[in-house]
Amino acid sequence: MEQAIIILVVVIILIFTVFHFIPFGLWVSALASGVHVSIFTLMGMRIRRVAPQKIISPLIKAEKAGLSMDISKMEAHYLAGGNLDRVVTALITARGANIQLDFPEACAIDLAGRDVLQAVQMSVNPKVIETPTVAAIAKDGIELRAKARVTVRANIERLVGGAGEETVVARVGEGIVTTVGSAETHKAVLENPDLISRTVLNKGLDAGTAYEILSIDIADVDVGRNVGAQLQMDQAEADRRIAQAKAEERRAMAVAREQEMKAAAQEQRAKVIEAEAEVPKAMAAALRDGKLGVMDYYQMQNTIADTGMRESIAAMSEGNNRPAKK
Repeated sequence: MEQAIIILVVVIILIFTVFHFIPFGLWVSALASGVHVSIFTLMGMRIRRVAPQKIISPLIKAEKAGLSMDISKMEAHYLAGGNLDRVVTALITARGANIQLDFPEACAIDLAGRDVLQAVQMSVNPKVIETPTVAAIAKDGIELRAKARVTVRANIERLVGGAGEETVVARVGEGIVTTVGSAETHKAVLENPDLISRTVLNKGLDAGTAYEILSIDIADVDVGRNVGAQLQMDQAEADRRIAQAKAEERRAMAVAREQEMKAAAQEQRAKVIEAEAEVPKAMAAALRDGKLGVMDYYQMQNTIADTGMRESIAAMSEGNNRPAKK
């Protein structure tokens, strides 16, 4: 009895091990779908720690769509970290849309971090990218703010290594700035917004990107600031401040010069007063020494008095000759 129990346990363990390493349900589903996969292949996937469901389900999908797939290459892509189901779906979509795309190329796009299915869908249905508002200044100093809508289609051949949407938006913005900046007046751009589209398209801005630009449509153009006038006003204000500073400097120099002249005049006046104070002393000394007589002194005083009288008469005459104030 004990031997029978042991044999039963061993049989159960063997059955569990077989069913663990050999997914019979998945193998039957594959056979029913027309996909011939050996049991040993499924067992090898288990040993290599590959989920057979992740390989067999995309393989069934591919076989049903008429695609011939190599199961070893599919397993290699799965082990590399790729999304096998998305790759197979992209191949089916590309075949239905008549787009040339093979399995190695789709795997390369997927491993590069691109959404290969979205790329195929963008090749069928182009995507519209709306740029942010781009400000540019025409030659007359008027600012224009433009917004564009760029219709792009994915370029399957350049998805690996090609630039993304950010590069396309940046190049379109550069084209808008160049076009507006080369216009003589802002009115010329407002009258012909398609001038921006033609200029940008002729530059071949999609070179080196993962997209092909189909059209560029200017969605909106608004008039912004008068930058030229603002710059002139700023320059005029700067010139005014410079002139004011120079005038203040000249005024300060003039005040300093006036103070110097007043100081010099006061010094001269002090010297004259000092000299006049020495005159009586000199005259007294001359009288004592006999170098000046009394009559000579009185004659000098008379001359001084006569000179003062004449100056007073002349001043009165000038006052009488002045016209009366109205």
